[in-house]
Amino acid sequence: MDHIINENQRGYLFRNGCFVKLLSSGKYNFPRFLGYRVESALINDEAISASVNINVLLKDKLFSKSITSIMVVDNKIAVHFINGRIKNILQSGEYYFWNIFNKHTFEIIDMSSTEVSKEIDRTIFNYIPIKYYTKIIVPDGQKAILYFDGKLNKELSCGTYFYWNVKEQVSYQLVDMRLQQLEISGQEILTTDKVSLRINFNCIYRIKNAVKILSEIRDYKVQIYSLIQLVLREYVGGFKFDELLDQKEEIAAFVLTKLKEKQDEYFIEFTTAGIKDIILPGEIKEIMNTVLIAEKTAQANVITRREEVASTRSLLNTAKLMDENKTLYKLKEMEYIQKICDKVGSISLGGGENLLNQLNELLCQK
Repeated sequence: MDHIINENQRGYLFRNGCFVKLLSSGKYNFPRFLGYRVESALINDEAISASVNINVLLKDKLFSKSITSIMVVDNKIAVHFINGRIKNILQSGEYYFWNIFNKHTFEIIDMSSTEVSKEIDRTIFNYIPIKYYTKIIVPDGQKAILYFDGKLNKELSCGTYFYWNVKEQVSYQLVDMRLQQLEISGQEILTTDKVSLRINFNCIYRIKNAVKILSEIRDYKVQIYSLIQLVLREYVGGFKFDELLDQKEEIAAFVLTKLKEKQDEYFIEFTTAGIKDIILPGEIKEIMNTVLIAEKTAQANVITRREEVASTRSLLNTAKLMDENKTLYKLKEMEYIQKICDKVGSISLGGGENLLNQLNELLCQK
């Protein structure tokens, strides 16, 4: 029976189930009745036959010359290049590749040390399975606290870092070193005269020591929040309601001073603090509104009385001037007559010429 091995193939010749030799491309005739069998394989793939052990194949000289082999031990990986280009990553094991049409080369990478060598091209990590390494990206303005097997290792500034995750378990925690705002919303505080207030308070702080704040304080944001609450209660709880309203501008300054006294214990720096709102209970708000309306009404009455007094004083002065000056009196009289005439569409006179003469005499009198 004829067997054709194509140019991109090689053949495994068997007789009675035993491997005989490797066949190159060409045409062959091996009688099947004599127990011959040919198994073909593409030479672009790995040089492995499902029908025969690799160690048996390696005894054949043609097979040994036609392949490239590599053994990858534990804690190492191999970057597989085909004709100078990265093909894939080989994990621990033995590999055999046909080297007839393609050139296979390898770069062994040691993962036994957690620190990644600076000589390794970082683009290779695009091909390495993520289970073998940890990638840490530290943005600008932040720091990363690095842990090996849960133990603090060091502090990382902004940048991109790679660590092998084989020998030790690598973990990290980001810490924002920029200014941060913490808001205390709806904090209920009771004054000395038993008035319950709700205060919205803001403060801005900056972390000074990232390692200390993570290693010595658990849930530092919760701790800082509690600190501000206690300081607010200390201040507000010592005043009556009316006293607090008079001194509300001083609350922020007092709280900021108290926070600065404690900031070193929390490894932070407080920069500013301030009150956003003081929310009154419903009944207190109604009373305050009533008081405000009464105050504004009283102010309006004072202004009205003041204007009335000024108007009366002006009329009195005008009357004195007209009493002392007859010409001014006549001018004022003519002014009012003009205003009356402007309002009248027509005038009907009765009683002969006497009324007309009187009007003419009044208007023309010097």
